[in-house]
Amino acid sequence: MLFSGIPFLYLFLPPVLLLYFAAPKKARNMILLLASLVFYFYGEKGYVLLLVFSSACDYIIGLIIEKYRGTNKSKIALFVSIAVNLTVLGFFKYSDFIIANINLLLKTDIPLLNIHLPLGISFFTFQTMSYAVDVYRGDVKAERNPMGFAMYVSMFPQLVAGPIVRYNTVASELKQRTHSFENFSYGVSRFIVGLGKKVLIANALGELSSLMLDSAAPSVLSHWLAIIAYILQIYFDFSGYSDMAIGLGRIFGFNFLENFNYPFIAKSISDFWRRWHISMGTWFREYLYIPLGGNRGSKLNWICNIFIVWFCTGLWHGANWNFIIWGLYFGILLTLEKLVWGKALERAPAVLRHVYTLGLVFFSFIIFYIEDVGGLIAHLSAMFGASGLPLVSAETVYYLRSFAVILVAAIVGATPLVKILIKRVREYNVLNKLTAVLEPVFYSALLITVTGYLIDSSFNPFLYFRF
Repeated sequence: MLFSGIPFLYLFLPPVLLLYFAAPKKARNMILLLASLVFYFYGEKGYVLLLVFSSACDYIIGLIIEKYRGTNKSKIALFVSIAVNLTVLGFFKYSDFIIANINLLLKTDIPLLNIHLPLGISFFTFQTMSYAVDVYRGDVKAERNPMGFAMYVSMFPQLVAGPIVRYNTVASELKQRTHSFENFSYGVSRFIVGLGKKVLIANALGELSSLMLDSAAPSVLSHWLAIIAYILQIYFDFSGYSDMAIGLGRIFGFNFLENFNYPFIAKSISDFWRRWHISMGTWFREYLYIPLGGNRGSKLNWICNIFIVWFCTGLWHGANWNFIIWGLYFGILLTLEKLVWGKALERAPAVLRHVYTLGLVFFSFIIFYIEDVGGLIAHLSAMFGASGLPLVSAETVYYLRSFAVILVAAIVGATPLVKILIKRVREYNVLNKLTAVLEPVFYSALLITVTGYLIDSSFNPFLYFRF
């Protein structure tokens, strides 16, 4: 069930909200848990049992770790948690990738399993693993209420595409939450903004990217447009989903951490990864990079740790070599920034730093987008005029004009310009009062517009569902 779908918006969410707020406080966790299981069952049917298994397994392991803290039994329990979660993730996500590579290397013909990838498995397995590690470290106390823990793992606002919510950020809210009109209105407005980003911008950019990639009259410009549209699409798709998740969380009394912070204004690759998919970057730093030793020890150890983390980051995104290459590409860049040109970059003019960062990020998403080496070389050749294609074509110009408003809106929306303007407007008392009146009208109009688009269009994918 997509957040940006009519069934969720008008058939699932309204009755859940009515039941939740009409119920006594003690019953609200149960309602939210049941709603989350129904939400997951709608899209995955029998795989809801996998979600229940994952929750039950780490709930029990958490209790064992705490009971036997400081002993070998606690270490064994932690090992079991990591082993079970990685086995589940590996089986469903990477089985066919491993078999295909064995077949390629050994010239065998082992049949692929063609296993369906359960929605959100990369997210909820990471959440349960981080919980077990945090209990082992003593950062949090084990959750003794099985319903509370199951709700943490399966909570539908963040279940299928994050952000990756660590237990310690919501532990107190699982037991007692503050509900207010301010939280509710903020949550609704944040959700609608995310919905608009997804449906009105990301979906349109996805159509443009597909049209340019499959163009009947390809040109150098069409290949550039395909990648530019794709990069902006994946940003508005995923950041829009995160906005919706954060908004829904606030409606139900949870304060999820931000997941994006205008990554395209970054001035270095390190800065970009402090702004893009923040919850994932934080997870790999806290639960892989630091346990490996981080930047402690020799320079060689530090470089090895960087490449291990970025190999895993790439692999986490998908069972294909292009994702691994994409991750290692960033590992190389981050290493070079740290050891070779980082200080020179800090002294460079801000404009050059932005151009440097955007150029390298742009190239990274070509690797991310095109899954085979042959296709990557062909696309790069076409982009730089080495394939004999014309610079532009009539078809490319037509679609560029048709999508010009969306492209400009996406480019502006990927910066904090709108946020800054709204803040400036609110500094004036009269204008602030006017915006307070116009905001509900704007959000209502935006929701109506989105609904119209959803009814009229069948193109409504979520890119990160496949990761």
